Amino acid sequence: MAEDSDRPGPAADTEARPDKDVEVSLDIHVPHSARMYDYYLGGITNFPADREAAGKALAVFPYARTAARANRGFMERSIRHLAERGIEQFLDIGTGIPTSPNLHEVAQQVRPRARVLYADNDPIVLIHAQALLHGSAEGLTAYAQADVNQPEKILAAARDVLDFTRPIALSMNALLHFVPARAHRITEEFKAALPSGSALAISHLTEDFAPRETQRLTQVYTASGTPTRARDRAEFARFFAGWTLLDPGIVSTPRWGPDPAGTGDPTTDPESSCYGAVAVRP
Repeated sequence: MAEDSDRPGPAADTEARPDKDVEVSLDIHVPHSARMYDYYLGGITNFPADREAAGKALAVFPYARTAARANRGFMERSIRHLAERGIEQFLDIGTGIPTSPNLHEVAQQVRPRARVLYADNDPIVLIHAQALLHGSAEGLTAYAQADVNQPEKILAAARDVLDFTRPIALSMNALLHFVPARAHRITEEFKAALPSGSALAISHLTEDFAPRETQRLTQVYTASGTPTRARDRAEFARFFAGWTLLDPGIVSTPRWGPDPAGTGDPTTDPESSCYGAVAVRP
């Protein structure tokens, strides 16, 4: 394993900060999926437009709060598992509003030297990025203001922080259903840049469990200005093409890596209406 002096980016006892020259343009009158998600989780970083849109979503998909919690649980379990497998570098795209435990907290609890780069396109996440950057003393956290539709920009930022000769875990949770047209192509571009031993963790909305409610939910999001596309199991599986799925394969988010003691997430498949899976590059 390379020593800290061999790693890219700032020294291990420093934290990468958002670029102070980045202009924050925040339109609080337009709902944003990240702030709606924050509302589902009981957060306070949302505005009337977000709450109004979330209310419409809850009216047609009453499981939204439960699904959001199940997705967070999937993130925590999948990242902890990958850290326990030895991965010390994480690229999280579609970060969302900081909600503890954040990804870096989970990873650095297992791997104190873990390096994490967050990327998101919501300006309010940039405002809150400082809260994301308080990690372990040995590790490093950084933030890039970028959209998943800009893989080259995200990868350029990642190369300043992460070592692309060593395994990297790419996390895209509750994100790709907001990329209706090019999601598979974009994912392949990220996958191609990652070295052997890297991992991919994705959760994604599906109509397979609650078709009527999910169809109405996608209509609400699309009408609110966020084009949304649920995908079935076969479409979801394509994101992992060429990589090896880890057990238990493709399942609903609460069924991925449940607590063996039997105290895991009791959320049902229709309530989650999201697939989750983790794969590694051979």
